[in-house]
Amino acid sequence: MQDKEEKHRELPVTLLAGFLGSGKTTLLNHILTGQHGRRIAVIENEFGEIGIDHDLVVGAEEDLFEMSNGCVCCSIKGDLIETLNRLLARQKQIDYIVIEATGLASPGPIAQAFMVEEDIAQGLKLDGVVTLVDCKHIEMQLEELDVAWEQIAFSNVILLNKTDLVTEDALQRVRKCITGINPTATIHITRHAQVSLEQVLDIGGFDLDRLNFDDDGHDHAHADEDGHYHDAGPRHDDAITSVGITVPGCIDPNRFNIWLQMLYLSEGMDVFRAKGILNVEDSPNRHVFQCVYMMFDTREDRPWGDEPRQNTLLFIGRNLNRERLEAGVQSCIE
Repeated sequence: MQDKEEKHRELPVTLLAGFLGSGKTTLLNHILTGQHGRRIAVIENEFGEIGIDHDLVVGAEEDLFEMSNGCVCCSIKGDLIETLNRLLARQKQIDYIVIEATGLASPGPIAQAFMVEEDIAQGLKLDGVVTLVDCKHIEMQLEELDVAWEQIAFSNVILLNKTDLVTEDALQRVRKCITGINPTATIHITRHAQVSLEQVLDIGGFDLDRLNFDDDGHDHAHADEDGHYHDAGPRHDDAITSVGITVPGCIDPNRFNIWLQMLYLSEGMDVFRAKGILNVEDSPNRHVFQCVYMMFDTREDRPWGDEPRQNTLLFIGRNLNRERLEAGVQSCIE
């Protein structure tokens, strides 16, 4: 019986993202040398003719797997899955996996793979995307690089790093910009990527039972007293932003699923993430959902109790049209 339980144990995986020089390797070393008692395997992704990042990772000689053929998000169906399967074969000797992606990678395709690739979905679970932000350079990066927006948009936790290099006013400006892109991510202010390990490991960022909404069904990161969201931070023509919607009434789950499919077919890959809480008729429980690109998952949550029964949804993506999204959600109300 014990062997069977061990065989089906899911290994948690944390993905470290962030643009070049943001502090990912510093955070990785902090995790590996921390007093957590876990046996952590590392997948190190390099980009360039000469690989040197693995020489900067301390104490991981036995369980460090290097992928040097380019961006990890372009290798989802090849080297990454092969490497993860090698780790699954050794899961009795491993407690946790950390993937350090190249600074040029978007976390989106990697997160999606954990939802759709049977080879890894059965034995692994994506615990969270932790993105580091170089506070001194992030504003310039957001002006010039789409991938910097995407790294923030897909995050569950964001470390505003290198804060010793900026003024307090600049830090607050960066924070406002970051929350305008992703209002549901948990933000920590750090220097040299120093953070409590419980703030970056075992966070349940993709666990539907631990969606980042508070007890009354709202994410109040940027909500007013009525539960409505407001965009924040700078924008340009193709800026990645968030749209939050609160709609009363009962939602038809079949109609909602069809609408989501049509949304992704029409909007392509511009809707990066979506999540929320739905009020389904004749169900005493909240229904929660989340999407990563075109893959989505829904399940019943805890009972509504005395909470107001309503639908609360958040979309993060590029060129989002609030009116069109609101109309789409309204079309699913019975």
